[in-house]
Amino acid sequence: MAHAKPNHPYHLVQPSPWPFLGSIAGLVFTGGLVLLMHDITVWVVPIGVLLVLLTMYLWWRDVIRESHGGDHTSVVQLGLRYGMLLFIASEVMFFAAFFWAFFDASIFVDEAIQVGRVEATGGVWPPEGVIPFDPFGLPFMNTLVLLLSGCTVTWAHHALREGDRRGLINGLALTVFLGLCFTGLQIYEYTHAAFGFTDGIYSSTFYMATGFHGFHVIVGTIFLAVCLFRAMSGDFTPQKHFGFEAAAWYWHFVDVVWLFLFVCVYWWGY
Repeated sequence: MAHAKPNHPYHLVQPSPWPFLGSIAGLVFTGGLVLLMHDITVWVVPIGVLLVLLTMYLWWRDVIRESHGGDHTSVVQLGLRYGMLLFIASEVMFFAAFFWAFFDASIFVDEAIQVGRVEATGGVWPPEGVIPFDPFGLPFMNTLVLLLSGCTVTWAHHALREGDRRGLINGLALTVFLGLCFTGLQIYEYTHAAFGFTDGIYSSTFYMATGFHGFHVIVGTIFLAVCLFRAMSGDFTPQKHFGFEAAAWYWHFVDVVWLFLFVCVYWWGY
């Protein structure tokens, strides 16, 4: 019996095992972190990571197949865009919390009721004994690298919309390379820091904000690398390329957050 033609523009997905596998993967990963923090075993965490990555690959593989099968109508694509925008908005809230912690500690550093804070910082910011990074050294270089990567991903986007596959691939390849350069420079910066994560309120807020951003750069670089491989295989067309758009939006978000970090944490907090 032939299936009746749907009378709506939405895509009703078929039953999938990936949500269940994803929940198991999340349980294994978080449980492994608990075991690791209690010095019981380190082997559960990598198993959880592998399960999470496997779930991501298989689930997104099916989403791509649905797109190629014509299931992603204009309404479905709009819903995907709204979902990505809401995801980025939730990420903004993460960084708002870290900036809140930094500004609360730095602006009210000599607040009388915060006796423990005044004793720890000496009533000044940066706290006594802390040697911060020169903002116009490695941080400025990383700023230039990330801003340049924003230009190259925009180049790739415009090339895709114009049907220039070579420009798309070159722009994406340069963006991935610049993302790796940023991560390498940040690792170098951390290894030459004059303070550690547990050395006080300055170091804790510094590493939480910049480290969490560094994690986002790594995720964005992987996201764009996947898009690069998909572009090389001809997955994207000028009319349908939401996977790339989502990666580009995410990368621009990472760029903007870094500008705030550079101005507030590195420059203003110097």
